[in-house]
Amino acid sequence: MKQHRLAAAVALVGLVLAGCDSQTSVELKTPAQKASYGIGLNMGKSLAQEGMDDLDPKAVAQGIEDAIGKKEQRLKDEELVEAFAFLQKRAEERMTALNAENAKAGKKFLEDNGKREGVVTTASGLQYEIVKKAEGAQPKATDVVTVHYEGKLTDGTVFDSSIQRGSPIDLPVNGVIPGWVEGLQLMHVGEKVKLFIPAELAYGEQSPSPAIPANSVLVFDLELLGIKNPSAEDQQAAEQQ
Repeated sequence: MKQHRLAAAVALVGLVLAGCDSQTSVELKTPAQKASYGIGLNMGKSLAQEGMDDLDPKAVAQGIEDAIGKKEQRLKDEELVEAFAFLQKRAEERMTALNAENAKAGKKFLEDNGKREGVVTTASGLQYEIVKKAEGAQPKATDVVTVHYEGKLTDGTVFDSSIQRGSPIDLPVNGVIPGWVEGLQLMHVGEKVKLFIPAELAYGEQSPSPAIPANSVLVFDLELLGIKNPSAEDQQAAEQQ
C-alpha cells in the first residue's frame, strides 16, 4: 500500500465525515448525498481491510475542514510523512502475518480433507470429489465449456455463484485459474464435482478481491454442462460411449 493511496483513501472518507460528528444524522436523500455515503462506505471497508480501522474520524474531518477553509495545517509535512510510514509498515506487518496464518490453515485443511473417503489428490495437489458421475465427453485445454459453479472459502463463505444467479457461464478451459484448468479436464459432461484448490493453484499471495483473502484454499461445486462446438472426432467418441 503506497502512501498516496492511503492519503487519498483517508481524504475520501473525510469528505463524508467533514462537518459531522458521531451524534449527527446525515441526510441521504439526493443522488449526491447517496453517492457521498457510498464513497465513504466503500473506502471505509477498504481501510478496515488494510488494518486502518483505528483511524480517528474527528481528526480526518478536521484535516478536511482545515484544507477546505485554507487554514494553516496543524502538523508539519515531516510529521505526516512519519505517520503515514508508520501506518504503512504496520499494515504490511499485519498482512504478512495474516497471509502466513491463511497458508497454514489452508495446508491443514487440505491435509485433513485429503483423508476423507472419495477425495482424490492429484500430483499437483488439487483435490476433487465426484458428486454425480457421468460418461460424457471430456474437454481439452483448448475447448470452451458451459458450467454451473459455486465458489466458497473453507469456512463455507460463498464469494461467487452462477448457481445463485441462475445462469450458467461459458469459459475457455485454459483461461481460468490452474486448479480449474486441471479439474475441468478430469470431468465428463454431465458430472458434478467438488474441487478443493490449493492457494498456489488459485490466486496465491495475490487477493483478487476483498472476498478472497490471500493464500486462500478455494472450494468449488462445479457441474460441467457441455462443451461448446466440440470437434466431430470428440462427438463420435462420445456417441460410442
